[in-house]
Amino acid sequence: MKDDFVFVDELASGIRWDAKYATWDNFTGKPVDGYLANRIVGTRALCAALERAREKAESLGFGLLLWDGYRPQRAVDCFLRWSNLPEDGRTKSRHYPNIGRAEMFERGYVAEKSGHSRGSTVDLTLHDLSTGELAPMGGDHDLMDCISHHGAPGLAHVEARNRQCLLSIMEACGFSAYDCEWWHYTLNDEPYPDTYFDFPIT
Repeated sequence: MKDDFVFVDELASGIRWDAKYATWDNFTGKPVDGYLANRIVGTRALCAALERAREKAESLGFGLLLWDGYRPQRAVDCFLRWSNLPEDGRTKSRHYPNIGRAEMFERGYVAEKSGHSRGSTVDLTLHDLSTGELAPMGGDHDLMDCISHHGAPGLAHVEARNRQCLLSIMEACGFSAYDCEWWHYTLNDEPYPDTYFDFPIT
C-alpha cells in the first residue's frame, strides 16, 4: 500500500464497513478489479476526518457505515468495460432502473477519473446505534437515479431528515457533498487532489 494510505478501520475505530466492490453485491454483479479484500482504504487525513464524523454521529445516536473509500484506477477501467457489455438485466432494476449502462457516465454517477482514486473520498451511510439498522435514506448505495440526488422530491420525511443529518455531519467535519449521490463525500483538503492511484486493495 502507498505511504500515507491505511485501512480505515485501523485509524478510525468503531466505524462499520461493507466494501461493496469486493463482493458480488454491486452494480457490476461481481467483485471488481483491484478489490481483493473486503476492507476500506483511505488517506490518513481521510481517517482523521472520519473519526471526527463518527464522534459527531454518535452524539446524535448514529454510527457510520462505509461502502467505499479509495478506488484503484483499474476498478474504474473495469466499470468502463462493463458499461460496454450487452445488458443482462441482473442488476439493472436495483441500481440503474431508468437509464442504460452508458448513461451512468453521461449523467455523472460514474466517472472515467474518479475522486475515489485520489484516496480521500468515501461512500457511506448512517446506522442506528441502538438497533444496528441502516437509517432510511430513500434509496440504497449506487442507485443511479434522480431520487439519489440531494434535494430530490418524493422522499419520506424521515428519509429527507436522515440525508440532511448525514450532510450536516460530513460538512461539519470538512467534507463536501456530491449533488448526484447522497452517499458520496470528498475531503475538502484532500492531500492528493491531482493524483489517481492504482495500487490494489489486498
